[in-house]
Parts: sequence; structure tokens; C-alpha cells
Amino acid sequence: MMPMTDTTTDATDLPEIQTPVVEIPGQITELGKTVGDVHCENPFIVAENVNVHYGSNHAIQNVTLEIGKKEVIALIGPSGCGKSTFLRCLNRMNDSIDIARVTGKISLDGQDIYDKKLDPVVLRARVGMVFQKPNPFPKSIYDNVAYGPRIHGLAADRAELDNIVHTSLERAGLLAEVIDRLDDPGTGLSGGQQQRLCIARTIAVDPEVILMDEPCSALDPIATAKIEDLMDELTEDYAIVIVTHSMQQAARVSRRVAYFHLGLLVEVDETNTIFTNPQHKLTEDYITGRIG
Repeated sequence: MMPMTDTTTDATDLPEIQTPVVEIPGQITELGKTVGDVHCENPFIVAENVNVHYGSNHAIQNVTLEIGKKEVIALIGPSGCGKSTFLRCLNRMNDSIDIARVTGKISLDGQDIYDKKLDPVVLRARVGMVFQKPNPFPKSIYDNVAYGPRIHGLAADRAELDNIVHTSLERAGLLAEVIDRLDDPGTGLSGGQQQRLCIARTIAVDPEVILMDEPCSALDPIATAKIEDLMDELTEDYAIVIVTHSMQQAARVSRRVAYFHLGLLVEVDETNTIFTNPQHKLTEDYITGRIG
């Protein structure tokens, strides 16, 4: 287990306790065998034989998956299937959980992210995270976005910092709504605005990957549509990995879909193929509502 790094985490950010994996006769006959193609063009993140234990609970089993540059991949599956646990492995958020143990290899642009020489704080600047519940800091709108560039020394002066803040808010589709109240508390925004503020805060440090853990689950349809439109724009510059319980959302925003079930990566394929012609019965049962 890697040395722990102090990370701001509240109870809503902790992973769900997973149900131990059991074999389903006639459906999963080989542990870790994934249907479809786990590989992709121009892989940027490569996970190989990843296992995650929470104490004695084997939450993720032998997951291998490649994630390409400038693509959106959706992780779907029933509650407790391990999709959020796997997502948190990609920027070492599980380091903050004492009983978590991660094995296997995950590389980012060829670099092992669990290398002892790699500072997790630096990694999290490259692999940003947007949580299910908007979590703006108890600071002004401006200071929320400026926080990362300040601690990472990305701005030489106030003018450069102003530019980063304004550009990030604009890319998050929020600048026009807050331009006259940047000194107001970020916590005073609506739920949808708070989530876009968190996205602006994430992209302010110029990450290469954005992880999203059910970012729209607490939002109304209008706010959800704005976040989805934003994801479509951001994919021009970032790899995006989204966990979602909404299959309609996965179909709208993603290029590829990975289906998890009881800690196993069951199937990976192009989004259209997953939703129109899934190869595995478990995948078909999930998307047709037989299991959930």
C-alpha cells in the first residue's frame, strides 16, 4: 500500500462497501474474463490486472482497461459493482482509506501512477475529479477557481491568475452567469452552478484527465443538459471517465462503455454496440432493466 497523503474527503466521498464477488453459473465462468475489446487507439490511461481490497472484501477483481485521449468512456453497472472504486484508483483517491489496498498497474501516459516517487498531489493536478455532490470550498467564486493555480504556482502575477480564472469559468459555461459577483461565496450558487464551478476549479490546473463520479445525479434536467453539453466540449482537450447510473446519459455523452458487475469488468465496447447489441447476458439484462 502506498504511503497515505492528506486528502480532503468527506463521508459522501467514501466508496460504497461492495458485495463479495460470487460466480454466476453459466454467465461468468472465468474470473476477470472481459467480453469485448479493452484496448483502444492512442491509450492514455492503461489499467492492468487491477485489484482493490477493502480489508477482506475483494471489491475489484483483475480489471484491465485502456482509456484513450480525447474520449469519454462511461462506467455503468448496478450499485456496489465497483465502478466508483475503479474510478478512484485512477487518481489514487483510495490512498486516503486506511483499509484499501490496490494491486496491479495503472499508467498515465506511460508513467506508473503508483510509483513511490510520484507525489499524489501532482497526480491529482493531472487527473482531476468531480464528485457526485458539488463541493465548492467555503470561499468566493474567484478563490474557488484560483485555489489550484495558486498552490501549484501556475500564475506569475494577478493578471495571469485573473486570466486563468476567467478562462476556466468560461469553459465551464459559468462566466456569463457570475461575472459581476466573483467575490460572492461559491456556496451561494445553485446546485447546477456549483457543479460547473467545481468543473472550472478542476480544469483551472490544466489536467489531462477528468474523472466524474455521477456528476449529474443531484441536478435537475436543465442543469444536467448543461453539464452534458460541457462534457462534449471538454472532450476536445481531455480524456473523461464518467460513472453514471443513467444509461440514457451514458448513451448521450460517451464514445465507449464499460459494464461492471460485482467487481468484475464484464464487457467493454463502443457505446452504440453496448446499447443495441451487447454480447454478454449480464450486460443485456442490466440495460434492459432485468437487473439493477
